[in-house]
Amino acid sequence: MKIIWSPTAGNRIREIIDYISKDNPDAALNLIDKFEDKVERLKANPQAGKILEEINNEKIREIVVHKNYGVIYEINNESIEILTIRHFRQDFSDSKF
Repeated sequence: MKIIWSPTAGNRIREIIDYISKDNPDAALNLIDKFEDKVERLKANPQAGKILEEINNEKIREIVVHKNYGVIYEINNESIEILTIRHFRQDFSDSKF
């Protein structure tokens, strides 16, 4: 399957990395590797993530990266679209992609 990053997801990951790199560039690079590794694994097992209760759609799921971040993605016929990245302190109940 092909991985497609939405503009929203790309912007969110850049914001997160920019913020972390101000205090700890090495931690920011390490986190990028963790995001890439987790997302790449979705190719082999797209249903690895949990279904989001807030959305209740089996095609939209979330995987945990590190302990603080979730990658929200949608499974399509031939691709996996990374919709957004969220910090777990973020209220997601009213969010739209």
